[in-house]
Amino acid sequence: MASTFFGLNTAYTGLLASNAALNTTANNIANVQTEGYSRQQVVQQAANAIRVFQTYGCAGAGVDTLAIERVRDDFYDTKYWNNQSQVGAYGMKEYYMQQIETYFDDDGKNAGFNTVFDKMMVTGLGELLKNPDDISAKAQFVGTAEDLTEYFNGLSGNMEKLQKDVNQEIKLKVDEINSLAGEIATLNVQINTIELSGQNANELRDRRTMLIDTLSEIVNVEVIEHQVVDTNNPDRETGASRMIIKVGGGQVLVDASEIKTLECVSRKSYEKVNQTDIDGLYEIQWTDGQKFNIYNAGLSGQLAGLVQMRDGNNGENFVGTVTGVGTTNSGDNDTVTIEVNKKYLQDLNKCNLSDQGGIIDLGNQLYYYDSWSCTKSTGADGSETYSYTFVLSDATKNEMRLTNDRLGKNASIGSSIDFQGIPYYMNQMNEWVRTFSQKVNDMLKSGYASDNEPGSMLFSGGWATSDEQFDFPDDTRFDLMDNVTVTNSDDSYYRLTAKNFSIVAAMSLDAGLLATRYEQGGGAEATDLLKDLQNMATDKSKLSFRGASASEFLQCVLSDVALNTSRASMFCKSFTDIASSIDTQRLSISGVDEDEEAINLVKYQNGYNLASKMISILTEVYDRLILETGV
Repeated sequence: MASTFFGLNTAYTGLLASNAALNTTANNIANVQTEGYSRQQVVQQAANAIRVFQTYGCAGAGVDTLAIERVRDDFYDTKYWNNQSQVGAYGMKEYYMQQIETYFDDDGKNAGFNTVFDKMMVTGLGELLKNPDDISAKAQFVGTAEDLTEYFNGLSGNMEKLQKDVNQEIKLKVDEINSLAGEIATLNVQINTIELSGQNANELRDRRTMLIDTLSEIVNVEVIEHQVVDTNNPDRETGASRMIIKVGGGQVLVDASEIKTLECVSRKSYEKVNQTDIDGLYEIQWTDGQKFNIYNAGLSGQLAGLVQMRDGNNGENFVGTVTGVGTTNSGDNDTVTIEVNKKYLQDLNKCNLSDQGGIIDLGNQLYYYDSWSCTKSTGADGSETYSYTFVLSDATKNEMRLTNDRLGKNASIGSSIDFQGIPYYMNQMNEWVRTFSQKVNDMLKSGYASDNEPGSMLFSGGWATSDEQFDFPDDTRFDLMDNVTVTNSDDSYYRLTAKNFSIVAAMSLDAGLLATRYEQGGGAEATDLLKDLQNMATDKSKLSFRGASASEFLQCVLSDVALNTSRASMFCKSFTDIASSIDTQRLSISGVDEDEEAINLVKYQNGYNLASKMISILTEVYDRLILETGV
């Protein structure tokens, strides 16, 4: 039969269980405002019954308090992490697109494109048409043209500064990823140390979940946790767990107590991707030298949004097919010829290839190149072929020589990033500046000034390393001439950018060089050239930019900016609302409800009181049995 004191022990287990439940309730109430805290509950089960060898069978032995566990649903955590990466990506895009929108906006407070362009083509040219031979009217017109160049210079400077800011923030996010990974790995060790002893590290797990919440907004995460198995005794519960965190589409960041650290490495001047890129853009790699792929489709979060803002090219990177390999005339360097079919690669005004060298992918093998040239040729059937020839760097950069097995392989420079980021808008400015300057210069060079001298160019660009300006000779314009080869170092309009856009120095000094008529010796009132120049601003048949006239440049670019800003804002708000909804669902499970805890407090208090009452009654029974029963 059961022990005489069996009932006292049974009541005692109830007292312990109620006490544990009360303490847990007190802890929940104390942390009702603690961010990230998960409600805890006591896990109880009936103790194993004792066989007493009586007709009534087994006697219940009370209650066992197994553990204090946190109430958490991993399903909602995973949903929240996946959603946060989208919030982070679109949040970054919205923030920086709003800045770009401010730069391009022409609201009347700051002189934007429309204001400056109209000042030149309407006001300045209108005054010149009244007095075409008046030197002061010419000087005024040249001054308005200089305002246009300064507008693009300033806009380009703002975009470069913005790219620098984004680049620096990428480094900050990488540092933050490393810091969070280190803290998570440390918590993994602490959690396993506690749970190996059979206890639950609830508070540490809450802290780790909060860190993953933060990490998921920076870069998308995949969290895998499984129990460690004793291979010698698979049925034994070790209490240890192994957590693996993958980021950016399956790249392991944390594996239990081990972390892989990321680092930012500045691109060398000869590793630029785009002509408009600032020096020192960061590449991200693991500290063991392995590349961290920041352009893969699986990357999301703030890091992905920043990368797309910094490098987004609207999917217009250099792509083609290798059609020839060879060497330079001196035989010191290898060359590769690549035929291109994309329209944006067949017009140097749209070209954004680096002019300082870069890295080219030839059939999944990377090579450094020093320079390039472009050739247009027309076949007997009238078909036009465009090809680029790259001079590869010497053996100090390229350990592997180029061989014929690259023929027919795909070639590319940079990555296709389907987002209109800073390089896209910089290239849009360059394209307009080049197209507009070329048309204006051609028109002015075909006419005559007031002194019947041939007209001079109005627009040029300054060399980065000297005070000289580009000449733009006709033999460097393959868009007009067949079988012409243009190199990246020629004085072609490719060298003209919004950054170096300027007025020809001689024209600034002597506005009398400005041509006003087509016919030499025409009368003082001959203004046919100036009228054509004025019509060019609105006539798409004379100058077309993206199917619009020259004066509609701002509308074209602002439509892109406004659409991207609106889209980023809309998706950011949408995913933020979803995050709020998911977090509400999480809190409904793991959050502390004050009313519920108040009810629990009464319930567990009654349980404690009843267990105490039971012990008190049994005490009286034992007192009577021991002290008042005798022989």
